Amino acid sequence: MTSPESSSPATPPGAPRVVAVVGATAAGKSDLAVDIARELGGEVINTDSMQLYRGMDIGTAKLTVEERRGIPHHLLDVWDVTETASAAEYQRLAREVIDRLLAAGRTPVLVGGSGLYVRSAIDVMEFPGTDPQVRARLEAELEQQGSGALHARLAALDPAAAMAILPGNGRRIVRALEVVEITGRPFTATLPGNTAAYDTVQLGVAVPRPELDARIAARVLRMWAAGLPDEVRALERVGLREGRTASRALGYQQVLSWFAGECDEAEARAETIRATRRFARRQESWFRRDPRIHWLPAASDGDRSDLLKRSLELIRAAG
Repeated sequence: MTSPESSSPATPPGAPRVVAVVGATAAGKSDLAVDIARELGGEVINTDSMQLYRGMDIGTAKLTVEERRGIPHHLLDVWDVTETASAAEYQRLAREVIDRLLAAGRTPVLVGGSGLYVRSAIDVMEFPGTDPQVRARLEAELEQQGSGALHARLAALDPAAAMAILPGNGRRIVRALEVVEITGRPFTATLPGNTAAYDTVQLGVAVPRPELDARIAARVLRMWAAGLPDEVRALERVGLREGRTASRALGYQQVLSWFAGECDEAEARAETIRATRRFARRQESWFRRDPRIHWLPAASDGDRSDLLKRSLELIRAAG
């Protein structure tokens, strides 16, 4: 959903074409992106794969309309929870918005922690096609043999891909094997390099691990208090459990397990915290591999002024 046009000033001379704010979950990226957009006359583009889903608000920490502070936000609430996420489709949507904003003289400010989505938007990256028959066969094998067996097969065909994909991530393993089969090339050969599609300044928000772990725990507790179980129950009625991507989202997967009687509420909450911490480590590992990212310490004690000041200095120096 695209917000109404903002009354912010036009992009100032010397501003870069695109800004991307990246980092782990709970680092404070969303607020910084809004701050930057207000300063540069920009608009925000979501790069969080789960915030693309309608109704997944509390569990994805989607900013409320009030928290957006009048800044238009794009690519929120795009898909129904029954739709399977597609980085290729996201790339098409994101570049349409980026190009439109640039043509209007406004600064696109991308924000989110889905590394592949960030790269698909700002870097040269082509997505191999799919073969429904190959995909169906591999998914049937996943169901029969389990992700471990398919991961071992991937390790033999593309060791680098197997190292990058967790053995339990069946969906990504199937996709990697599908690409190998239909292209005859390693899956890793299709991953993006560092060739930019846009002139972009990337800002990483860094949080010391103990502090990040504490932030994640506090965020999960706030989500629960804000009504995450009720949100999951409402989405379950419109097909969340059948959604191949949305049903696996952090928090939503654990609450669905609780509703199915596989654990109790306290266990679901505790597992959400553990899984989110593991995910944050994977996010940091992904983004730290990109030497183009300028890392800045996260705001402390709620004071974002220094983080914003340093961000703007980097942005303007690159302009």
